[in-house]
Amino acid sequence: MRARKVGYNSRMTIEIVVVGARGHTGSELLPLLHRHPAARLVAVGSSSAAGEPLSSLVPGLEGCHLRFADIRPENLQQYPADLYVLALPNGQAAAYVAAIEENHAAAVVIDLSADYRFDASWVYGQPERFADRITGAKRISNPGCYATGAQLALAPVLDWLLATPVVFGVSGYSGAGKTPSRRNDPAVLRDNLLPYSLAGHIHEREITRHLDYEVRLLPHVVSFFRGISLTMAAELNHSVDAARLLELYREFYAAHSLISVCENIPEVADVRGKHGVIIGGFTVSGSGAQHASWVCVLDNLLKGAATQVVQNMNLAFALPALTGLETGQGSLEGEAL
Repeated sequence: MRARKVGYNSRMTIEIVVVGARGHTGSELLPLLHRHPAARLVAVGSSSAAGEPLSSLVPGLEGCHLRFADIRPENLQQYPADLYVLALPNGQAAAYVAAIEENHAAAVVIDLSADYRFDASWVYGQPERFADRITGAKRISNPGCYATGAQLALAPVLDWLLATPVVFGVSGYSGAGKTPSRRNDPAVLRDNLLPYSLAGHIHEREITRHLDYEVRLLPHVVSFFRGISLTMAAELNHSVDAARLLELYREFYAAHSLISVCENIPEVADVRGKHGVIIGGFTVSGSGAQHASWVCVLDNLLKGAATQVVQNMNLAFALPALTGLETGQGSLEGEAL
């Protein structure tokens, strides 16, 4: 039956169409939706894999009998659903959104690209910060992976910042997608660290917009497959010690079970294949102990993408935000180069 915005205890089924599902994020998202107790995949689009069984190409879809379909804006009327998830490259969402609005206007749309992250008519889908806006929303823009970690890492101290904080980010090469480039080329990445977009990166602009505070982001890619480590460096407007920062962050995220706060420096290996974020390693230095550094780690394919889609879907349909995320981890495996 078609979904209704009622409580989780009702027998609701959210019928879902996913478009652009053959990327790394799609391979994480599809199993989560397949296992979700209130969701049902009704169509999955991929022009390159059209006709192939989903279960033959994506791990974790045992019992799913769907085949990939060639879903285009011009034939979208053939695929009615309660929710459309767009996992397309940047710049390609608009035609699908227009087709959805023409043919299935009542449906919810969650877009994973950057196309609507700066559009005030769309809700920015960062659940720990904007759950009240996401609940019942029809158009939701999923945040970027670097932007997710940086916002969560900086939000508790926004009122304490004295100057522009700097975020040094390191991502696994899955963040560069499947299209061949230097950022996912084994020959380039082996025993190497590749800086890129050191000014004006789209996630830098996204972080700045949604924190309403200027932030510098310095992104890099390395030879492991998945995960992001972000190191914050900030000047604060008053003196603190590491214990006070630890206390502040634990209080700020006490109600959010996907956000863990720890005393030690967290590592990418701690979150790889998991839904959560870890923030820790609080360190202060400088005159008057006003200079602080700390670290945030997350899985770019899960909390940086697929996990947040599920959280946003749950909120849009008035389900508990972590429905379908209580158990199970990511499906993709990646080897360091």
